[in-house]
Amino acid sequence: MLKLEDINKKVGDFSLRNIGFTVRKGDYFVLIGETGAGKSMLLEIITGLLVPDSGRVILDGIDLVSTPTQKRNIGIVYQKPTLFPHMSVLENIAYPLKIRKLKAKEVITKVHELAKELDISHLLQRDTTNLSGGEAQRVTIARTLATDPAILLLDEPLSFLDIQLKREMSALLRRINQSGKTIIHVTHDYEEALSLTNKIGIIENGAIIQTGTPQEVFNNPKSAFIANFIGIKNFCQGRLLVSEADADVNIFKTSGIEILVSSDEAANTEGFIIIPSESITLSEDQLVSSAINNFQGTILDVFQTKIGMEVIIDIGVQISAHITHHSLGRLNLGIGKRVWISFKASSVSFIRSHV
Repeated sequence: MLKLEDINKKVGDFSLRNIGFTVRKGDYFVLIGETGAGKSMLLEIITGLLVPDSGRVILDGIDLVSTPTQKRNIGIVYQKPTLFPHMSVLENIAYPLKIRKLKAKEVITKVHELAKELDISHLLQRDTTNLSGGEAQRVTIARTLATDPAILLLDEPLSFLDIQLKREMSALLRRINQSGKTIIHVTHDYEEALSLTNKIGIIENGAIIQTGTPQEVFNNPKSAFIANFIGIKNFCQGRLLVSEADADVNIFKTSGIEILVSSDEAANTEGFIIIPSESITLSEDQLVSSAINNFQGTILDVFQTKIGMEVIIDIGVQISAHITHHSLGRLNLGIGKRVWISFKASSVSFIRSHV
């Protein structure tokens, strides 16, 4: 188990601040954040390439802060493959094993085991300068795994690969994790994260702002940054007020409109709401239903998505609704048409602005 406790590090004008999280044995932990958020700096602290100003890096109960990089039993793979150009694929994978003075027979056995696991046996005699990007990254991972590190760190390893190679590499990384290897993977791509991880951390400007399972983080983001970062469309800022008409709901006031919200937050609280696009119903006439939020608006845009059609409606704020092709045709929806939207108060999430 790896545990970071209250890590702080200042480099120039940037600082990592009070970083703390736990990665259990066998986890696939993905750290997500924008460029410059501090992801790579944090990996360098875990490996020992950077020493924190304060805090602890604890691996299986031992604080590693004063332990040299080469003695930490942690492997790292960077964005771009880092192979020795004057060595063959076999020699690259064998290199760390020879440094550890393993017998020649043991080295060859281990190299062939890794090559089989990573599906690169046919490349062992190849010159590394003649490898594709995906092949080179597989060889780099094999060389990193050769010494059986307790944790494998991945610094945006898929960012330079095309879509097909990303899929293949993602499948490979899942297999490596399923074999028991603990992985910490940093990326700015939340879709990539969802395809791999069982635990996620979100980093913003040098601070961890949320950790949890993918479902916890993506379904219940705790900040405006997280909601924006993961592409939530219906995201409005405003103030939560008391509803005198209904004790079960509050009024959220934003941009001149009032949206009914089920929330146990105190009244007069500044914050944000999230309305899932798939929870919104479109109709030509106002519906009589259990959905107590009903607004008439004008369609601003209609376009194709991976899962159907997205319709943007102006009701005083812009609202995105996901519908099927069938519904689009049945309702004869198009730009400029007036429509009603409806959604339940219970489908709306409220986020305090200071969280």
